[in-house]
Amino acid sequence: MSNISDEPQASAARRTLDLVELLLANPGGLSVQVLVEQLEISRSTLFLLLNTLKHLGYVEQSEKRGRYRAGPRLLAWRSAGPGSPADLSQAFYQEAERRAWGETLALIVPAAAGPLVLAQVEGSQRVRSAFLTGQSHPGLRAAALALNPAPPSEVQANGYALASTDDALELALPVCRDGRRPEAAVLLSVPAYRWEPGALLAAFLPELRAMAARLSYRLGASYYTPYQSAEERNLQPTTTLSPLEIGIFLAGPWTARLACIRPDGRPHVIPVWQEWDGAAFTVITWKGSQWAGYLRHNPNVSLTVDEPWPPLRRVTCHGVAEPIAGPAGLAERLAQRYLGQPIAALSAQVEGAFRIIPDSIRGFQGLS
Repeated sequence: MSNISDEPQASAARRTLDLVELLLANPGGLSVQVLVEQLEISRSTLFLLLNTLKHLGYVEQSEKRGRYRAGPRLLAWRSAGPGSPADLSQAFYQEAERRAWGETLALIVPAAAGPLVLAQVEGSQRVRSAFLTGQSHPGLRAAALALNPAPPSEVQANGYALASTDDALELALPVCRDGRRPEAAVLLSVPAYRWEPGALLAAFLPELRAMAARLSYRLGASYYTPYQSAEERNLQPTTTLSPLEIGIFLAGPWTARLACIRPDGRPHVIPVWQEWDGAAFTVITWKGSQWAGYLRHNPNVSLTVDEPWPPLRRVTCHGVAEPIAGPAGLAERLAQRYLGQPIAALSAQVEGAFRIIPDSIRGFQGLS
């Protein structure tokens, strides 16, 4: 009987696992020379492994001929395991608490007996949907469709499943660790007498889609195109967002990047929480922030808000920052939006606020 470690397939598997372990142990990345020395393999074999893993999303390279490091799909392995349902539930509750839904929202995972309710936030209406968490509910047809890796063509095209029973209307969107294959679903369930399908989609679909995409991103996805293969992920060319679409996008929990000028003339970029009121942005400064002084010295700024997955919406503006007294409750509102809960203690950490009035504001989606 031959030793399994001598088989060519076993040897290739061992080299791949050794490479994976090295990349996970060195988050800053490793050069080709270091990898060759550590793995004791030829450069041609190493490049074959790296290129294959890059194509699959398990390896990233910071720049051409730069260091190699673990990619999003490889990093997602760290969240897998017995604790991952609890982590996913916690992320779901944080996302669900960003707004008052009014109707019941649930997190669904597949199970042998049918869709299983992992977590839920019940609606505030007297008549509302309610589920037993930790149990399977075979009658959740929209969830079953959304969890199917190969659902009907209508679900594949829309990226969501809409189904109704005598009592309820349900809307489900997949959560995908790799961006395309569902492993959980976000389900909105409403009494059938209260909503028509078109009104339900108009009221909830954009935010539910963003929520499912953010949950997928937190699991390790580098894009969100459910049910589509890599070959089908054809990103659309750039189109302009209307003022209404800009407002809808900016109402989401997207961190902005604020660019300003240091007193020595060098640029400075900082991530900030933002609130858009339709005419201006308000951003808060935390105690100890140096950039507040930069804005007082030179109030000219640029602000960029974007999302990391299709449809790749983004908003840019140039304007002037004016120091203002922080609006009452601003820190709590921003904490609700970005963290999922209004943390009152954050107000004590706020030093001040700026109102940025745009000279120009533009919104796009799609490839640049």
